[in-house]
Amino acid sequence: MTSKKKKPTHKTREAKKAIVMNTSKKNPIPIVIAAVVVIAAAAGLGLFLFPADESSSKPVATDNHGRFTYAVNLFDDGQARHFEYADANSNTTIKYFILKSADGVIRAAFDACDVCWPEGKGYVQDGDVMICRNCGRRFESVKVNVVQGGCNPAPLNRTIQGDEVVILADDLKKGQGYFNFSKKA
Repeated sequence: MTSKKKKPTHKTREAKKAIVMNTSKKNPIPIVIAAVVVIAAAAGLGLFLFPADESSSKPVATDNHGRFTYAVNLFDDGQARHFEYADANSNTTIKYFILKSADGVIRAAFDACDVCWPEGKGYVQDGDVMICRNCGRRFESVKVNVVQGGCNPAPLNRTIQGDEVVILADDLKKGQGYFNFSKKA
């Protein structure tokens, strides 16, 4: 007696082939959910490690004499505020920050130093210190405008006139060398 084997149909052959080749159709929903979770986690970690500098803005006001003025009370919270000055003559954007230090003095500095300026990263604030975004060195806010050279924030002249902090455009232009990245070695 001979037994007859059933001849496999096209459908069953394709199913067996898919199993062997591991090409069977899979439910894409778990993969999509995993991808969304990974992307959301990466975005959250990015915001945690590199927070947006919400204090960045253009100068508050300027008059016809090349003066940038800021309300003194803008700095009462001790948070560094970052600003930019676009020097049309040199085609350079000069970055700087102003903060009120722990001793109550309003201080200003270029967002660069003598050492790390070629990287163009500037400083970020952590409590009462400014941290170089390139090398990680920390500088007490009370030393901004006092200590200069090395990796200290480069001092920027400022005056307090009544209830305003005043920075002159001529003083800002003195810092353009820190932001001329065409001379990077």
